[in-house]
Amino acid sequence: MRISSGWKRWVGGLAAASLLGACSAVPVYGNPVTSAPKQPPHHFFSVDWWTPLVNPSLLEYSPREDAQPAYDAKNERVITLTRDGLVRSLGAEGQEAWRFKVGNRFYAGATVDDTLVYVPSTDGVLYALDTKTGEPKWKYAAGEALATVPVLTDELVLVASQSDTLFAVKRATGELAWLYRRDPPAGFTIHRASTPTVRGQTAWVGFSDGTLVSLDLTDGGVRWEKSLAPKSGQFVDVDTAPVLDEAGHVYAASYSGGLYALDAESGDVLWTSVAQGITSLLVHGGVVVAVGDNRLDAYLAESGKLLWSNPLQERAGLEPVLVKGMLLVPVQRSLLFVDPRTGQARMAWDPGEGVSAPPRVVGTKAYVLSNNGYLYALRLDGRSG
Repeated sequence: MRISSGWKRWVGGLAAASLLGACSAVPVYGNPVTSAPKQPPHHFFSVDWWTPLVNPSLLEYSPREDAQPAYDAKNERVITLTRDGLVRSLGAEGQEAWRFKVGNRFYAGATVDDTLVYVPSTDGVLYALDTKTGEPKWKYAAGEALATVPVLTDELVLVASQSDTLFAVKRATGELAWLYRRDPPAGFTIHRASTPTVRGQTAWVGFSDGTLVSLDLTDGGVRWEKSLAPKSGQFVDVDTAPVLDEAGHVYAASYSGGLYALDAESGDVLWTSVAQGITSLLVHGGVVVAVGDNRLDAYLAESGKLLWSNPLQERAGLEPVLVKGMLLVPVQRSLLFVDPRTGQARMAWDPGEGVSAPPRVVGTKAYVLSNNGYLYALRLDGRSG
């Protein structure tokens, strides 16, 4: 049942700052659906509205929503992909404009252009849906569970599978242009995949054998490849989406091999860090922020000097988002608001079963999909800069 708009506005915040290492001692502001509103001394955000999307199963344990919401600017709607296998287009205050049934849960969110929304499904199909109606325009059957947000170029849609294949599909027709595949290593790997990063006619993408590869978008030819894996051991995956800076450097991390800065053109290694467990990266203002299992670090991009490091007392979620002068970090049990200058957690919020998917920020609003399948529209009030 939808909650009336008169009861939907809720204000959240945290009274005291705390280091992430002591995060378990920080009071967490809870779910506005079940908690009484509270007025904290610092108003980092307010909840404009929320709406339930997924009906929980009777015996469901620890629900998880991995797909970042997308935003359809042309129709002013939010696109959600949820664990019940549904794609939804939601308008003002969460009213549903259309839905499309896939049937399988999603590992990653959709990507929207002017008229189409590209949906990567674990049923092995890449769908192109009309943003206004939800009707399919074309489908590409990859035959492998798709696990990354589709990346658009002028002519292609790039999406990677859980089985170490990067597919390049023609945007106009849904036909395969080319694919690049690597054999996964023996033993255990991390259940994630690297989202490709594109600049010009080049793509950079990681694989579970610990390799970072630079590909020519024309035909998928290899420009260079570099192993970031340690000489022995398991969990060598490069599951981070490579990030680029304006100086022509590319940053990526192997789960057990550490963080690397490389020359984007040649693949030459510029510096490394031995930090393990990194799964997500963000680069901004000459600083590389690394998030992973039980860690949140910041490095000087030019030299790799560690600026600060704070251990998380819980398993980290997906990619951090920088907005209004704060880092928003999903850590599965809550969404942390972190000061990027110091790494201090300024507040934490659990909208119900925590948050795993990155928020989608549009202007001063952030759309957050909680693990219990609620979508929240937050109005951000943090500092700028």
